[in-house]
Amino acid sequence: MGFLGLIIIVILVLAVAGIKIISQSKAVVVERLGAYHRTMETGLHYVIPIIERNANTVSLKEIVKDFAPQPVITKDNVTMQIDTVVYFQITDPKLYTYGVENPVNAIENLTATTLRNIIGELELDETLTSRDVINTKMRAILDEATDPWGIKVNRVEVKNILPPRDIQEAMEKQMRAERERREAILKAEGEKKAAILIAEGEKESTILRADAKKEAQIREAEGEAEAIIKIQEATAQGLKLLKDVKMDDSVLKYKSYEALVDVANGQSTKIIVPSDLQNLATIGTTLKETMDKK
Repeated sequence: MGFLGLIIIVILVLAVAGIKIISQSKAVVVERLGAYHRTMETGLHYVIPIIERNANTVSLKEIVKDFAPQPVITKDNVTMQIDTVVYFQITDPKLYTYGVENPVNAIENLTATTLRNIIGELELDETLTSRDVINTKMRAILDEATDPWGIKVNRVEVKNILPPRDIQEAMEKQMRAERERREAILKAEGEKKAAILIAEGEKESTILRADAKKEAQIREAEGEAEAIIKIQEATAQGLKLLKDVKMDDSVLKYKSYEALVDVANGQSTKIIVPSDLQNLATIGTTLKETMDKK
């Protein structure tokens, strides 16, 4: 009874040990008696103890591998260091398990050789400005080459491109010179625009001053003309009033005497008096006749 119980316990242990639960995004390759039997995916499975075994457990998630920098030579014989990042995914666990020994190492070596072939067809300047072209070519080549291994290459990215130190210094000098050239151009354009604005401002100021001077002269001329008109109107009005009052000879003589008095009171040192004061009346009469004619 004891021996039979031991056998039963062993059978139960083996039966329980054969129960396998596969988690999400995992796959298990099962061999039976050393040969591939099946691939277990997510869920509950049973493996016959001793007869069947777990040959490989693979992840179905996307895998990212950052490979070390590789020395490559461009078409114009410049040696540089380039490191790449490869994004790939296992699509067939069976091919991944039996297709190639150490698949990740195989991908790394394939990436290095592919990169050398692509860079060897490009010159230095093209290499530095053609990352997208390099990435696209490498992805297409790697995806096709890794297909028999059950691997799908989704993306390949060139992470860093490191030219030799002397070339880096030359490129830095070139970039510095280019920045200085652009700065000089921008400065010259700014000075040009400033000079144009100043000239335009001076032009507008000159025009405004000329317009103001012209307007002032016009106003002054109009004022003088208006003053002359006013004086002429006042003179005409005075003559009209004199005519209306009908001055006689006695009034004219009286006004003539007043004029002589004003002259005598002036600063003149010499006074010319008509020899015959009767001429004053004659002058007054002449003035009266002139106003009558008007």
